[in-house]
Amino acid sequence: MTILEGLPFLRPGWTDLLEIVFVTFLLYRVLLILQRTRAMQIMLGVVLLASLYGVARLFDLILIRTLLEAGFQYGAIAILVVFQPELRAALARLGQSRMIQAFRRMEGSRVTDEIVEALDRLSRNRHGAIIALEQDVGLGEYAETGSRIDAAVTAAMLTTIFQPLSPLHDGAVLVQGDVIRTAGAILPLTQTSVKDRSLGTRHRAALGLSEETDAIVLVVSEETAQISVALGGRLERDVNPDRLRAILDGAGPSAEPALAPPAPVMAPS
Repeated sequence: MTILEGLPFLRPGWTDLLEIVFVTFLLYRVLLILQRTRAMQIMLGVVLLASLYGVARLFDLILIRTLLEAGFQYGAIAILVVFQPELRAALARLGQSRMIQAFRRMEGSRVTDEIVEALDRLSRNRHGAIIALEQDVGLGEYAETGSRIDAAVTAAMLTTIFQPLSPLHDGAVLVQGDVIRTAGAILPLTQTSVKDRSLGTRHRAALGLSEETDAIVLVVSEETAQISVALGGRLERDVNPDRLRAILDGAGPSAEPALAPPAPVMAPS
């Protein structure tokens, strides 16, 4: 008997190769979703614990093995809780066909024009603003922190909301499709250290929401009058109207993440 005959798993069939390709592609897509997020750091921690468990079994470290086994019993529930935003985003993306996405682009052309015009006006007037555009992952939990508007997306409405004397100008506007759903909403700040001292609270909130959801978050700084876009934990700054239109039509921010330790104290933007 040869070695290959004694080890049948070394002679994979076409179904085995198909499974390997499928699992490899699935893992690749998961890593794409998790990259540049806090979930990636947690995933590395899980891998470290799994490696520690393997070492404990290898050297028969009973106490460590027992503790890890007890923790792993509840690990599945903990993972569902910790990775809830990423899992929700991944499942939502799986349900999106190219036809639906094409229809959304056609429907959003008018909305894009209104948003670009609004941000251009706000930038020229140096009025601070933050606008979150809902994508596949719903923003309902954040909408509850603001005031319900339910108005059509227009440049006039957006610029009015962010007038300095407006009671809602300090919070975020949440846009769902072609409707301004909420104004004055409170967004989560990024928990990752920010390396650029010029990034204020609005930019940190934009990064925080983009890390937790797949929303496109637009920011106008009242200090520099620059327009910034946050998506997937990445921030592109000093965006002109043409570039903004391209991003809203489907192109993501091109800049590297503006995140790195240590975290300085931020002044409001």
